[in-house]
Amino acid sequence: MNHLRTIILGASFAAILSANAQRTEPADSLHRELQEVVVNARQPATRLVGSTLISTIAGSNLQDLGNALDVLAQLPMIKVQDDAVSVIGRGNIEIYIDGRPMHDNEELHQLQSHDIKNVELLMSPGAMYESTTDAVLKITTRRRFLQGLSLNDQLKIQRRRRWSVMDYLGLSYRAGNWDFFLNGSFNHDDKVIKGHTVNSLEYQGRPTTVGSSQYNRYPTDAGSVTGGINYSKEAQSTGAYYRFNPEHGDFSNNGAEWLNDESPVSRNITKAITGHSHLVSFYYDNTFGERYNIHFDGDYRTSSAKNAVSTTYPSSPDASVDSRDRRNSTLWAGKLYLGLPLFKGNLTIGTQESYTHTSLDYRMLNTDVAEYLPSSITDARQTSVGAFASWQRSFGPFNLSAGARWEYVDYDFKVDGKRDNDLSRRDHSLTPDISLGYSFNECSQISLSYKMATVRPPYSQLTGSLNYTGRHEIEGGNPALHDERMHRAQLFASWNDFMLQGTYTRSLDTYAFVKQPYHANTLQLLLHPVNVDVSDFNLYLLWNKPIHRWTPDVTLGFSKQWLEINGTHYNRPMFFYYIDNTLTLPYGWNITANVSGQSSGDMHTNRFGATWFTMDASASKTFFDKSLTIKLSATDIFNTANNDWTMNTYGVFVDKRQSYDLRGISLGVTYRFQPRQSKYKGESAAEEELNRLH
Repeated sequence: MNHLRTIILGASFAAILSANAQRTEPADSLHRELQEVVVNARQPATRLVGSTLISTIAGSNLQDLGNALDVLAQLPMIKVQDDAVSVIGRGNIEIYIDGRPMHDNEELHQLQSHDIKNVELLMSPGAMYESTTDAVLKITTRRRFLQGLSLNDQLKIQRRRRWSVMDYLGLSYRAGNWDFFLNGSFNHDDKVIKGHTVNSLEYQGRPTTVGSSQYNRYPTDAGSVTGGINYSKEAQSTGAYYRFNPEHGDFSNNGAEWLNDESPVSRNITKAITGHSHLVSFYYDNTFGERYNIHFDGDYRTSSAKNAVSTTYPSSPDASVDSRDRRNSTLWAGKLYLGLPLFKGNLTIGTQESYTHTSLDYRMLNTDVAEYLPSSITDARQTSVGAFASWQRSFGPFNLSAGARWEYVDYDFKVDGKRDNDLSRRDHSLTPDISLGYSFNECSQISLSYKMATVRPPYSQLTGSLNYTGRHEIEGGNPALHDERMHRAQLFASWNDFMLQGTYTRSLDTYAFVKQPYHANTLQLLLHPVNVDVSDFNLYLLWNKPIHRWTPDVTLGFSKQWLEINGTHYNRPMFFYYIDNTLTLPYGWNITANVSGQSSGDMHTNRFGATWFTMDASASKTFFDKSLTIKLSATDIFNTANNDWTMNTYGVFVDKRQSYDLRGISLGVTYRFQPRQSKYKGESAAEEELNRLH
């Protein structure tokens, strides 16, 4: 496989050196594929094209809202919480900015709303994207070619139960066809989570209760430094960048444990976290013959993280339980694709290769606990080779997209230097996708799509080590997890300002967390993932229409799953609502007010509590010709967010009640001097593998 990988990557570089000519839009642009026209101000802010939601930001009420995160939080089907972007009803998403994947949220902080042209949300991504991708968010910026220096600095101060401070600084200098950029960030975050957990089961023929209380603090300091260069002239563009991410955290949990009616015993857990990562990325893009586009991306990433955990019982003579672990990861990846016209449509063909190596050295330092939680060194290596093809065409009122992806994976897993033949495997798969849409008129259309995919679990869940979390509780991964085989069918429809989305998914060997008794000399409960088969159906109705200075967005949703484990059914449905409001006022004022809620229901093996009403709001104002923006925000204003859940698996009933520190206020100050977006046009060569390393 190493020889094969060398040949493929060598061919990729050879193709780069031989290509040249004129530049057009990337082959995966929806506007190119479907020949979509620019949405004018009289049309809805968000419209459906096939299975993609297109939101026009330039010229709308959202163009002066702040940064990209502020804009995304106000768009249909997209939610933003603590700077984390998610899509309603979807698990894994990829975010692209001007055709290249986003590697961290710092880029969304740096990108200003007035620099965004439009946002496309692909709800049925094709074969060109990783098999784990449930949705793709593509942000297109307004091209600027300002010469000289640009500066953008954002400072955010937040108060919840503790203080947090974030600062993001971006510098860019353009001289002719060359673009140089240097970005840096610092983030001090301090979260507090309080709660308690009660486990109920029958042990040795008697009803038994294992309980614990928690007061968790998560103070972390994280930073990043990114520097890069781009060159763009007529048809060709190329560039590279380097990013360094250090991180340090000090976790603490001051609580207590109890067994049945015994008096609670105080327990203190401390965890010191240190880590860093390096990423080098390179791209080349060229269009020749005015119809052919070639693109190459290469990535190299290495990371290291160390954890030191100590559990002590101050009022007990028991010795402390100490453990150490170190995880190292390395990724090499390359991706090459070519776009060309075929049968009056557009064809994209490509190849993608990656090599991943991750190791975990876990040391249990307490000899008594080591009897059932032994030290171990696990090593996982994976070589992946893939090829994909995707074809799109519009004919009359119809638009068609079809594709297929072939992947070969060689996975090698070792424990203490010995290969595990039961867990190591070689596998190949062919996964197709197809989408057909029909437009009745400018205001109504319908589309139906199907996708099959192979979804591999993250490496953090494939580890064989187990972690001590209490006298009677342990947690860990599961190296025996299989790859998931997913089948998904989707229906999309739009009529005037209304949109409807219905999705049915059948997942074979996806993973869900369970808690069950663990074989040991004393009572031990193990929380870990296992493979399950689950079906789910969700339905969402959306309404979105700008009304003068007011832009409301309403989403009503329903979700139901069918899951059975060991005779227990997890089928209770959940109902959702989201109402986002944006109000643009004179003199640079912008106000947002978002409310949401959900009923109690099952998601995999968890039954979540109901949260009927939560509210976030913000007010911002621009000064000095929009060079300065000041924003005041409030989250979970009425302190109503519910984070409670229960689990009932293998005879163990878990009741967890917890209080997150979501309620708080923040003040943001942004200063821009000739602001402009980064011109780096590369993509990630292996976004799926990058996500699995987290």
